[in-house]
Amino acid sequence: MNDDAEQQHLAQANPAFAIDQLAAALRAAVAHPDPETRRRGEERRRRWQAVLTGMASGLLTIGSRTPVAGLPAWVTPEVVRGGFATGAPSAAGPLLDHEIAAARRAGVPEERRALFGHFLSEEGLAQLYGLLDSGRYEVTVPEEAALLTVAWLVRAGEPDAALDLVEELAPFADRLRFSPRPSDRPAPRPDAVHRSTVADASAALGRRRPSTAVETQREALAVWHPFGDRLLQHWLEVTDDEGCVRVPSPADAPVWHARSTELLRRYRDLARRHTHCTKHRRPKENLGILRGALEETVAGRPLEPRRLGLLRHAVDSMLRRRGRPGSEEHSKLRREQAAQAALPSHHALARVVLGRLSGLPRDGGVSDVAPVIAPVSAEEARESGVPAGADIPPAVRRPVEAALSAPVGTLVERGVVPSAEVLAELVPQLVAATTAAAHGDPALRSLAAANYRAFRNRRSLLLFNLQRQVRVEELPWVLAVTAQRADAGADEVASAALRELGGLAVRAFPDTILPNPLIRELSVLARQAELGAPFVEELAADIFMGTFTPKFLAAARVAAELLAGSLYERYYAVDYQAVRNLAVVEAGEAALRSGGVRTSPGFAALCAQRAAELAPGTRSSGSWVAGNGTVIEQAQILTTHNLATLVHRVGIEPGVGWDELALRCFDSVCLLTGRVHHNPRPLGTIKDVAYAWRQMVFHLSLCDATEQRRVLDRLTEEAARRPWHVAARLDPALTGLHQAVAGTPADAGTGRRLLGWSTGGHWFRADPAPNGRQPPRGSLPTPG
Repeated sequence: MNDDAEQQHLAQANPAFAIDQLAAALRAAVAHPDPETRRRGEERRRRWQAVLTGMASGLLTIGSRTPVAGLPAWVTPEVVRGGFATGAPSAAGPLLDHEIAAARRAGVPEERRALFGHFLSEEGLAQLYGLLDSGRYEVTVPEEAALLTVAWLVRAGEPDAALDLVEELAPFADRLRFSPRPSDRPAPRPDAVHRSTVADASAALGRRRPSTAVETQREALAVWHPFGDRLLQHWLEVTDDEGCVRVPSPADAPVWHARSTELLRRYRDLARRHTHCTKHRRPKENLGILRGALEETVAGRPLEPRRLGLLRHAVDSMLRRRGRPGSEEHSKLRREQAAQAALPSHHALARVVLGRLSGLPRDGGVSDVAPVIAPVSAEEARESGVPAGADIPPAVRRPVEAALSAPVGTLVERGVVPSAEVLAELVPQLVAATTAAAHGDPALRSLAAANYRAFRNRRSLLLFNLQRQVRVEELPWVLAVTAQRADAGADEVASAALRELGGLAVRAFPDTILPNPLIRELSVLARQAELGAPFVEELAADIFMGTFTPKFLAAARVAAELLAGSLYERYYAVDYQAVRNLAVVEAGEAALRSGGVRTSPGFAALCAQRAAELAPGTRSSGSWVAGNGTVIEQAQILTTHNLATLVHRVGIEPGVGWDELALRCFDSVCLLTGRVHHNPRPLGTIKDVAYAWRQMVFHLSLCDATEQRRVLDRLTEEAARRPWHVAARLDPALTGLHQAVAGTPADAGTGRRLLGWSTGGHWFRADPAPNGRQPPRGSLPTPG
C-alpha cells in the first residue's frame, strides 16, 4: 500500500475479496499435500475469518486509519493481503517466552498488566536501564519500545513526560506487549545492511539434497563405464583375426570361463550397491547385450545366431565409438570422465559451507564472505571426504553472498541487490540510523533506530478518501522524546543520506521507476532535511478515484523549474509554464478539501485532459482501469515520477553521466520490447517499456544538444543490431524522439509518442510485418 493519501477505493470495502481469500485459505488448509502449507493455510483461514466476522459485527471499519473499534491509530494492527485489518493488534496474543520468564523472575502473575506494573517499579526500571545501556534487546513491533522510552525519560529527569506516556499506554497494558525482548547481541551496525541472515543462508544450504540426475551421471562415469570396459576387453580376448567373436568351450579356455564367472559376480555386487543408474539393466543396450551373452555362456548354453549377431554388433559399435580399451584415445577419455566423476557434489560442498556458518551469529549478516566460500581446506577434506582445494560453486556461494553485511553501495556493486525493489527492502535500516542521529544520547539513538526498523515492518492499511498511513512520529513514545532531538546538524545529515540513497537508486537502476517502499523512506529523509522535496507514489489504477493531493502539483512545479524548454517537455508535449501558473493559482486559493483532505482539482483536470488528448484510444473504448491508468501516467509524466525532485531539489549526481544512464535505459527498452513479440498478453510489458523509455528521455534531456544528437545516433545504431521485430517496433518511437530533438512534435508524420497505457488499440502491441513496417493507423487490434 502507498504511504500517503493516495490510498483510494470504492466508498466501502467489498467483502467479496475477503470471501475469496478465505476460500483459497480453506483449500490450502484442507487439500494441500504439504503439511507446512496446510499449517500456513489454516493460519490464513483464521485471519480471514476474523476479517469477515469483524466486518459483519461492526468491530472493523475497513478503509479507516483506525480500523479496529476501541484502538487508536498508533496501535500496530494485524493486516492481511489487500490492507484488510483482522481486528487483532500485532503486539497482542498469548504471552511470549521472554514475558513469562520476566514475570517469574519478578514474582508477579503471568499477565501483561502485572508485567507493565513491574517495569514501572524501581527494580523493573533498573532492568530497563541495563537494556538501554547494553543495547542487547530487540524491538520486533514498535510497541516493544514503549517501556524502554519511559525508562529513558525517567533517567533523563523528565518524570512528567514519562507519566504522560504511561497514562496513554495504561488502558492497553492488559492486551499489548510494551516490554522489549532481551537479546544476546547488540544492535547491528547502522551503516551495514544485509539482504538475508546467516540463518537464512544456512536454511537455504540445508535444503540442498543430492541431485538424482547428477548422482546417476557420476555413477555411470565412475562405475558402469569402467565395468563396461572390462567386459568389452573380456570379449575381445575371444575375437578372431577377422574381428568376429568366437565363444570357446570351457575345456578350450578354462581361465576365460573362470574370469567370466568372476565378472558376473562382480556385476551383481555392483548392481546391488549402485542403484542410481539403470541403463546397464536394459537388454538392448551394449552393456546389457555383453552381459546377457556372458550369462548364457556361463550357464553352458550356446549362443543363438541372433544373440551372437547382437554381441558382435555391440562389440564393433563400442570399438568404433571410443576405441579399444587401453588405447591412447580411450584412456584419455576415461581419465577425463574419472576426473569429472571425482568432482564433489553441490550437496557435499554445501555441507562444508554449513559447517563454516555454524560458528557465526545466526540473526546477523556475514561481514566477510571470502573465508566462508574459500576452497576446501585439508582439515575439511579429512572430515568430509571432499577433495582438498575443491572450489565452492556459484550455486552454493549465492546464499552466502546474499547474507553479506556491508554498506548498501557495496551490495549493489556486487550484484547482491539486483533491483530497486530489493534496495527498498534494505533502506529502512539506513534511514533508521539517520532518523536516530538527531538524538544526542547514545542509548536513545539506539532505541529510536530499533523502533524505526520495527515500525517499517508495519503493513499498510487499505485507506479511503485520501487518508494517510500512520507515520512513525505519531507514536506516543516517539512524541514523548521529540523535545530531546538535537536539531542542529540533523537536517544536513538527512540531506546527505537522501542524496546518497536517491543517487544510488538512479545510478544503479536508471531504467526503473522508484518503488513505493523506497519513496516512503526518501520522503522521511526529505521531511527531516526540510528540503521542500515532494515525493509522489505510484498509484494503483484499479483503486484510483480521480483525485490527487497537492504534493503532485508541487512535484510537477519542481519538474517545470528543471525541464522548461527541454527535450522532455517537447517530446511529451508538456506546457510547463501552464503548470507553474496552475501552481500559483492553487497556492493563492483557499484550501480545497475532499472528505476533509486537501486535493488539487486543477492538477487532476490537467491530467485527465492530457490523457484524453495523448493516450491512444478513447476513454469509452477501454476498461475503466485502463482509463484510470492513462490519467495516472500523465501525472507521472508531469512530475517525472520523482526524477526532477531528486535532481533539482535533492541534488543527486549521475556519476557516469546522464548520457550513459540514457543508453542503459535503452538497453532495457530493447530487452523488454523483445518480449512483446508474439506475446498474447503484452500490455504489462508495454507499460514497462514505456516507463523505461520515459526514464531514458529524462536522462537524455539533461544532456546538452551535442550529446543528445550523439546519443540518438547510438540509439539508432543499437536498435539496428537488435532482432528485426525489436527494431521495427521501436522505429516509430525513435522517429518521434528525433523529431522532438529537432523541435517538431513527436507524433508528427510517422513518429509516435511511446506511452504505456491505452484505452484502445495500442500501436506498440501489433506484431510488425517481416519487412519491418508497422501496421497503418486505424488497423490496430483493441486490447483483450
